[in-house]
Amino acid sequence: MACGFLYLVVVMDWFSRRVLAWRLSNTMDAGFCVEALEEALERFGAPEIFNTDQGSQFTGLAFTATLEAHGVAISMDGRGRWLDNVFVERLWRSLKYEEVYLHAYDTVAAARAGIGAWLRFYNEERLHQALKYRTPKAVHAAEARPVDMMDIAGAMTTSPQAQQQQQVELLI
Repeated sequence: MACGFLYLVVVMDWFSRRVLAWRLSNTMDAGFCVEALEEALERFGAPEIFNTDQGSQFTGLAFTATLEAHGVAISMDGRGRWLDNVFVERLWRSLKYEEVYLHAYDTVAAARAGIGAWLRFYNEERLHQALKYRTPKAVHAAEARPVDMMDIAGAMTTSPQAQQQQQVELLI
């Protein structure tokens, strides 16, 4: 913001990349994270596994007890391992460069409105190459199913050289 900071949490379905719930807060307490989690659980049901980083909001009793009460296995990124949660990290990058950095919000209400509009665009209009040029909402609605993230992680490339190597290996 123009003056100060806000904290954003999203609950994302990794298969479709759809943002299922989100909240903003001006404090780092766990309450807003638990609210987003509870909304996602209520609207979309409980996943088998829920992955977070090791932030205090996610390691505290309020958050972990909510997951345990719904029979959800808890997974946490390794310390300093952004790649363990690469889909959310990519969302943060896109959101920052396409919305947040372009608008130095003056109020929490302005930030909430701008970020909310961008997240709706992301879910409902933004086509994703990795989703065969479909939106997260369309993929989530049509193909919501369990996915082995190790299969996806193994297929991800991070550089043009890696992509070229994969193409060469496919030809061999």
